[in-house]
Amino acid sequence: MDVNFRTFDLNLLRVFDEVMAERNLTRAARNLSITQPAVSNALRRLREVLGDELVSRAGAGVEPTPRALALWPTVRDALRQLQHTLAPGEFDASTADTTFLLAMADATAAELIPGLVQIVEKEAPAISLRVLPLTTRDPRRMLEQEEVDMAVGYFPAVIASLAARGQSGAGVAFETQRLYLGQYVCVMRRGHPLANAPLTLDDYCAARHLLVSFSGRPYGFIDQTLGALGRERRIVVTVNQFFTAGRVVANSDLLTVLPRHFVTVTGIDEQLVLRDLPFDQPMVHVDAIWHRRAQHGHAHEWLRTALLRSAAAAFADSVLGQKVPG
Repeated sequence: MDVNFRTFDLNLLRVFDEVMAERNLTRAARNLSITQPAVSNALRRLREVLGDELVSRAGAGVEPTPRALALWPTVRDALRQLQHTLAPGEFDASTADTTFLLAMADATAAELIPGLVQIVEKEAPAISLRVLPLTTRDPRRMLEQEEVDMAVGYFPAVIASLAARGQSGAGVAFETQRLYLGQYVCVMRRGHPLANAPLTLDDYCAARHLLVSFSGRPYGFIDQTLGALGRERRIVVTVNQFFTAGRVVANSDLLTVLPRHFVTVTGIDEQLVLRDLPFDQPMVHVDAIWHRRAQHGHAHEWLRTALLRSAAAAFADSVLGQKVPG
């Protein structure tokens, strides 16, 4: 069907973009600050113009048609280009008084926040940062409910889920960006009975362990790896902070697992011994994740760039700024 662009309302494309991202009319209406009937009316008008149903009801949400899935990438990219072209100067870091809310674990904050503060002090002195504790490996609810602007951490299950949804053509309401790569190591006190020899799998499993657990559950990704090997370890203490874990193992015979980079910023690294884990463990991808409703805001774009710069300064030898598939 031919579209008459002289009379076509481009606002219909903004509605279409949000509906495709959210797969839910209520959430799309909230993101656009309009009513749900207004979203439904916009979709009706777009259907009439394009000659396609675009979406149909599916449970609590909507399911796009093949035509809608084919159109969406082009519409989304066009809207992004318009946003940057028409509003290039709406955020001036030197005068902005924005407050950013970030969720991250203490180890991640110790590595990224000092560099971020230096950038803020030099380039954006009126901007404020609030760092909240990350208490989950899946921060999407926090972002959906606008409790934070961005979460930073190790989210392997979330990244895999977003990639799978994107590859299947389903709506992806979140964006992610890789900040740096890390590696987990076994940490113990100097003088520990296991500190003077290579760490074996048998010795590791026979030892007593401290686990850093955001949820408080005495089971983590290390235990998943051990389970796949038919092995297990005894976790006798769980804490929710990496700093606390370092302090505890420095004064006990417990073993823990910490990010290698983090140990040097604990202030007690001379009291600790690092050993490679006695089994294969994938590299840790530390990613920033945010809701795509914030994607086009220039303030949010500045924050993302500043975080990348902070990560580049702290991890010059790591992979930075990779867009995660999905």
